[in-house]
Amino acid sequence: MKPADRLELRTVAFALLASLLLWNLPFGGVLLYPFKLLATWLHELSHGLAMIVTGAGFDHVLIYRDTSGLAYGLHETGAVGRAVIAGAGYMGTPLWGALLLAVTPNARLARGALLLLAGLLIGTSLTVIDTPAGGVFGPWAVGAIGVACAAAALVVPARWRLAIAHFVAAQACVNALLDIRVLLRPSQLVGGQIAGASDAHNMAAATFGTTATWAVWTWAFVWLVWSLGVLYVALRLGGSRALAPVMPFGREAPGAGAAEPRHRGQWPGDAGRVEAISPASNEGAAVATVSGTRIDSSTSVPPNARPHTTTRMRW
Repeated sequence: MKPADRLELRTVAFALLASLLLWNLPFGGVLLYPFKLLATWLHELSHGLAMIVTGAGFDHVLIYRDTSGLAYGLHETGAVGRAVIAGAGYMGTPLWGALLLAVTPNARLARGALLLLAGLLIGTSLTVIDTPAGGVFGPWAVGAIGVACAAAALVVPARWRLAIAHFVAAQACVNALLDIRVLLRPSQLVGGQIAGASDAHNMAAATFGTTATWAVWTWAFVWLVWSLGVLYVALRLGGSRALAPVMPFGREAPGAGAAEPRHRGQWPGDAGRVEAISPASNEGAAVATVSGTRIDSSTSVPPNARPHTTTRMRW
């Protein structure tokens, strides 16, 4: 195995183990909580884009404190459309992470990407992120994450800015991977309430015509393999190399095939001065239709349930 491949595999293992460990420590989930919410946002917006593409229409998204969420469409759609929408969440989230890695090879581009991400977060918090009865958590939380991304782009030193952008991307991939475990549970939670069907249930119904356990688990396994593959490819695109300068675990020992640590001004990504340069996870929190449990329901929403919207379908 090439030194570069060993470096990538080591970084993948570290990202997964760190996330698993932190989510199971008393306060570890607090550190990763914003990344979980970001993954939920990516998951739900992926559903929303799929709704637009399939003609179902996209109305709004709900994001809850437990990191679960729901995306609402406007119209019914056929079996193919339902399958595309159901699969968009778990397949789209890691792809967004890979894209972020691909477009941030250096600190200058990382700044632009983080600013764009901040704009999208803040913009959606003001437009499509709705508030369930009696709560305003979703818009404020998403908006706050957007402000944090903007601060990282404008205030944080270049070497750390690049590492932050790549860590955010890696976490999007990791959370998409970890959230799939929720699909294997007998019941799903959304906003603290038991929900009917998950994305895997909707996908199984649209493709196999049944929601039997074998059909649901088949799609959960397919998405698991997909997320693992995208995570590996994403880190090969530059994640580990961006983190290596600021995190010792990502560096190859001198003489093992990796370049010796470089001196100030020699790290790629910092023009000139460069300085060397990852359900309610709370074991429960399904992220309905979104990260975590991401539950999707194909039931119609009564017209009088949300007088201020025209929502008809929820995913």
